[in-house]
Amino acid sequence: MENLNLTQLKSNEKATVVAIKGGFGFARRLESLGIREGVEIKKISSQLMRGPITIQIGNSQVALGFGMAQKIIVRKN
Repeated sequence: MENLNLTQLKSNEKATVVAIKGGFGFARRLESLGIREGVEIKKISSQLMRGPITIQIGNSQVALGFGMAQKIIVRKN
């Protein structure tokens, strides 16, 4: 399977995080939200025109900016 960034997933698709393309601070910020390599996420929704993207991690939902979502590399399940 190919790797995609989070913005390329369709709504209600599940995927596993395989990499985070960013610096140490960015990775730590995502980790505090529960987003790290190996975690399964589900894309809930995205807004048109590069708006925020909502994802589900376990029982929590998190909204990420478009730029942040582009740096999260996932593989579809």
